[in-house]
Amino acid sequence: MRMPLPNLFFWQSWLAVRLANWRRGSYLVGDRLLGVLLVTLIVLLPFLENAQTGVLSLAVTLLWLMLWLSEPLPEHPIFLPLGVYWAVAIVATLVSPVRSAALDGLIKLTLYFGVFMALFRAMRAGWRDILLGAHLSAVLLVCGYGIHQWLLGAQELATWTDPTSELAGITRVYSFLGNPNLLAGYLLPAIPLSVVAIPQWRSLGVKALSSLVTITAVICVLQTYSRGALLGLLGMAIALVLLLIFWWGRKLPQWALPTFWISTTLALLGGILVIPTVRSRVFSIFLGSGDSSNAFRLNVWRAVLQMIQARPILGIGPGNRAFNQVYPLYQRADYSALGTYSVPLEITVETGVVGLAVYLWLLVTLIKTGWHNLLALRQQRDSQGLWIIASFSAIAGMMTHGLFDTVWFRPQVQILWWLCLAIICTTNAPEPSTIGTSTDTSPITETRHD
Repeated sequence: MRMPLPNLFFWQSWLAVRLANWRRGSYLVGDRLLGVLLVTLIVLLPFLENAQTGVLSLAVTLLWLMLWLSEPLPEHPIFLPLGVYWAVAIVATLVSPVRSAALDGLIKLTLYFGVFMALFRAMRAGWRDILLGAHLSAVLLVCGYGIHQWLLGAQELATWTDPTSELAGITRVYSFLGNPNLLAGYLLPAIPLSVVAIPQWRSLGVKALSSLVTITAVICVLQTYSRGALLGLLGMAIALVLLLIFWWGRKLPQWALPTFWISTTLALLGGILVIPTVRSRVFSIFLGSGDSSNAFRLNVWRAVLQMIQARPILGIGPGNRAFNQVYPLYQRADYSALGTYSVPLEITVETGVVGLAVYLWLLVTLIKTGWHNLLALRQQRDSQGLWIIASFSAIAGMMTHGLFDTVWFRPQVQILWWLCLAIICTTNAPEPSTIGTSTDTSPITETRHD
């Protein structure tokens, strides 16, 4: 028998009141515990197995759910497309030809969304700079081991280069993550975040940490020789510089923008022509099927397009397990794959054109909201807008990398994606009546006005 709607509201209100009373009477459960769990997750992200990361993400999601039931978050435009995409993923799971495998992917997707909501709540409570400091500290450890591999060599754990090319046998660093492409995907967002942290954080020790992270992360990304990551690094750098020029546009001379384009072009051409390994890696992009890696991706993409044509509306269901069970039906000989090697194709395979359209809606909403906040902060000359610039740049780099690889779906990269989205969604311009006052309780945060 269907419960009347007023009774549903009664039980929801009763549960919220009970949870709120319990939360107020608890010294443990609250935003502080949520922040500590998120810091633990961010720090341990490159060192944990995927299953261990899933357990920690589950703990974060459950705690956020308890806090949300006792005190719901304020509305935000991104919640609607986020919820709609989750609903599309549920329907795609129900109609999937491999329902049990797709259910596993749906659970992972739900945990990622739960981590994002937890990050959103924690950053509103003043944990943004603590989380960023924890992330950059972990990145420094990862880069330290990566540079150790670069200088002293490292065992090759998989066939990452074409054995017939002049790069055969070259050391591609992978640090604690076990894969150079995954390492590059993990490091990309740290570069613009650390660049912005240098002027934002006043402590000399933190400035030194941020500077060291910037330098070592760029070196490690270059030493991964991941072509997708190199393109991502280029896209990220262009986005970062253009946004910084826009931010300081009133203070910069008119020749700043053309100088940037000329110097960037000369630096890229110089690096490609002078450094043999970089030249070989870049030129291999244009070899088409003449390069084994290119040939592999082209054949995988052809099979993936057939998968999309077979189930174009809602796809096969979310998750890599669903892909691994369906892909062999379309696989070309000797071209087995664990993913589509392209994020847009992966989203379309998993949730169809409906899911791709909704995810694009989510990105448009994010860009629109973030740009509105950036303009407001720029007008007020509030340097907190630099964090939005850093996050936009990180997203540009990750999206460029994601066009040619799917490490974006790995937890080490995916959680950082949601970290950047949470920064954009929670860095708002203060109301006119609150300018000059700060409600951020973070011990690292220092609100500055240019």
